[in-house]
Amino acid sequence: MSKVVLLECSSYQVQVVMDKLNQAMLQLGGWDKYIKPNMKVLLKVNLIGPKTSDSGAITHSEFVRAITRILKGKGCQVWIGDSSGGAIAGIAPTGKSLKVSGLEAVAAEEGAVIKNFDSEGVVSIKPESGIVKEMHLAKPMFEADVVINLPKLKTHSAAIYTGAVKNVFGCIPGLKKADFHKLAPDPKYFGEITADIHKACKIKLHIMDGITAMQGEGPTAGGTYAAGKILISEDPLALDVVAAKMLHLNIQDVPILQTAMERGIGEGRLENIELLGDYHEIPTLEGFTLPKRFGSSKKRNDKAVIKVIDFLKARPMVDKKLCKSCNMCIESCPVQAINKDTKIIDYKICIECMCCHELCMYQAVKLKKDNWLAGAMMKLYRGNYK
Repeated sequence: MSKVVLLECSSYQVQVVMDKLNQAMLQLGGWDKYIKPNMKVLLKVNLIGPKTSDSGAITHSEFVRAITRILKGKGCQVWIGDSSGGAIAGIAPTGKSLKVSGLEAVAAEEGAVIKNFDSEGVVSIKPESGIVKEMHLAKPMFEADVVINLPKLKTHSAAIYTGAVKNVFGCIPGLKKADFHKLAPDPKYFGEITADIHKACKIKLHIMDGITAMQGEGPTAGGTYAAGKILISEDPLALDVVAAKMLHLNIQDVPILQTAMERGIGEGRLENIELLGDYHEIPTLEGFTLPKRFGSSKKRNDKAVIKVIDFLKARPMVDKKLCKSCNMCIESCPVQAINKDTKIIDYKICIECMCCHELCMYQAVKLKKDNWLAGAMMKLYRGNYK
């Protein structure tokens, strides 16, 4: 039976977070079960793009500071690493993201080492799924003695929810991520890629920053929600199943999690998950807003309603009033579906991976219905699932 520790925590004040984490770890056997002095411990954060910590889009820098202090206090060498999504002038914006997020400053102040996955080299693996013959993952994931995954509690416009299972996608350095979006545009199929990474990397622990979550059109363009939660588990799927349930979601609603269960990444059945910490039952986050696409995804596998799905579908569209012509959306599109001059998206080419929406730094890519009636019907439909 998998264990998930769920704690209440409403503040990013460092000592408060440290106390909560130490309390939680006692219920899993203590920090010494996972780390020893002089170990190199990699904190694999969620650093999707150049976003501030208070945006709700990334693992909060003070959350990372708290864990860094605990690990340094136990004599560990601490690494902080990830690779951002998207591209600006043909380069992934990871360096800029590390600065904007505050993580670079945290590393300097706490004596940690930044590992920019785009420049640290790669290790070649053979994915179990066979989607590709070879996959290249960031070398620090294999050079560290222990890897701790630090996902953010967020919605996702394409995948509905993103957490511990999906956070490992950042182990693919730089612009190579776009290739995998093109190979696997469907979330369930995309789940095979994240499952391959989990199988290869053997992450020891997963600690979710759910103090401030992102709701609505995540993982970058949504709004913040004061969730006030920290979740910890050895099992990434069990952690995500509990977190998703707080958002009124079941595993069947999140294709990536379904694939993770099929691939044996962890425990996906709530009855086989032991909840520890501050709760005996999983709390729900009242008033939490899910992505607009959630309604149609509920029926995505029902052939009888394909036409209804197409009618209700929200598609990415560039708002030219907000667009700053940084071309992040154009350079990040894996199928080059966006016209550079007009910013018009060719839906005959678009694979609906939502990279343009996900990675726009100015929230200029909106998800919109093709007509007002579809929007009204979607509101009614989503309301029935709250």
